[in-house]
Amino acid sequence: MGEWARPVEAVGLTPHFWRGKRVLVTGHTGFKGAWLSELLLGLDAEVNGFALEPATTPSLFELLRLRDRMNSRIGDVRDRAALDVALREAAPSVVFHLAAQALVRQGYADPVATFETNVMGTVHVLEALRNVPSVEAVVVVTSDKCYQNREWVWGYRESDALGGDEPYSASKGAAEIVTHAYRASFLHERVGVASARAGNVIGGGDWSHDRLIPDLVQAVLSGRPPELRSPHAIRPWQHVLEPLGGYLRLAEHLVAARERFAGAWNFGPGVGDALTVETLARAFLAELGSHVDLRPQPGEHPRETSLLRVDSSKANQVLGWLPRLDPAEAIARTARWYRAHREGADMIAFTQSQIQEYFS
Repeated sequence: MGEWARPVEAVGLTPHFWRGKRVLVTGHTGFKGAWLSELLLGLDAEVNGFALEPATTPSLFELLRLRDRMNSRIGDVRDRAALDVALREAAPSVVFHLAAQALVRQGYADPVATFETNVMGTVHVLEALRNVPSVEAVVVVTSDKCYQNREWVWGYRESDALGGDEPYSASKGAAEIVTHAYRASFLHERVGVASARAGNVIGGGDWSHDRLIPDLVQAVLSGRPPELRSPHAIRPWQHVLEPLGGYLRLAEHLVAARERFAGAWNFGPGVGDALTVETLARAFLAELGSHVDLRPQPGEHPRETSLLRVDSSKANQVLGWLPRLDPAEAIARTARWYRAHREGADMIAFTQSQIQEYFS
């Protein structure tokens, strides 16, 4: 039994549901996918992965030695034939689809690959599931940026319009439409199909380019002042374990009652927990013990939204899911992870201790 199996009962997960359960995680080599894989391993699930090689060095996937601790297959969701083989061989009961091009600015730089990965990749996963009779539930992870953002002050609900004024957001809105179409047309009688929309996720082990926390860490390590693109932009920041707990809880409910729990779900932070980029950056640097100055990033930048919030009332009331960490604690836990890595700690043990701490 995983170290943290019993404490997760306190937040609504069912340890015996996952024990021995065959699970496939697409995108398991990424930041969020690696955390999810570690969490599933601790629940004694049989974890399979399908993803590209890690995009960064270092990577959480390599630090956790997940290549050796789970059934890891390297492949591209744009390669339908390879994905078909991976799904048939894994024969999963539950699928979490996280594989994606996950960066707004990369969407501007390479819109074709962004749409191919986020839209057709989702099509390929759902099409493959039609031929894998073992699958009972699939959670397609998209983004809070799937909404047509009018930059209003209240949070978007699952019934609000989808959209996107730039390639990344548009691709996530399109992935939601694809998921709905496959659920309604092909999968609803056999598979519980849901989509999950989370906020801006932070946590240890993220080294992606053009993300706030990794950029701050790299700046501190290199001794240069961190530069902020949009210091006054407001985002719904949350620790990575917050939405992952929601995804697991949603999957359990989908298996138990697919028709009731199918559809779209928001997993965002509390209503008052959105922070500006500058506020989060200063708090994180303080937790790291760094006293470097922040600077505006020079030059012209592609347009990004300045205000985004999501309303998680549906998950709160129907799933009983609630965020557990306020922004200060989410930032502190993230900084503790990077400090431990800098000090040469055993990062498998440290990451497991953070999971234990969160779910206990």
